[in-house]
Amino acid sequence: MADTSDTRTPAQIEADIKRRREVLAETLDEIGVRVHPKTIVGDAKAQVVAKVDHTVGRAYVQVNRVVSEVRAQFVDDEGALRLERVVPVALLAVGVVGLFAVGSRRRKG
Repeated sequence: MADTSDTRTPAQIEADIKRRREVLAETLDEIGVRVHPKTIVGDAKAQVVAKVDHTVGRAYVQVNRVVSEVRAQFVDDEGALRLERVVPVALLAVGVVGLFAVGSRRRKG
């Protein structure tokens, strides 16, 4: 059985209907904006940018950690070079460059 004890006046009912229509119109406008292709594309771009930023940030932290670890191998706590480690690496680098130079001369000749 329906409740027929509504004590509102016709003007109050009309005002209530008007308010509900306005709320419904706002809701439909919000839905329209959310499902608009430009909004969807914009949201997708924002998600991609956020993921790239996160990945780049993590990579930066990792690279920074590795560089710090490598630097610690060749520099002491006071900032002075550890010659006992730098000299062998420098000699190795010179040797590798020399091998490449000899190899490229043989190919040209």
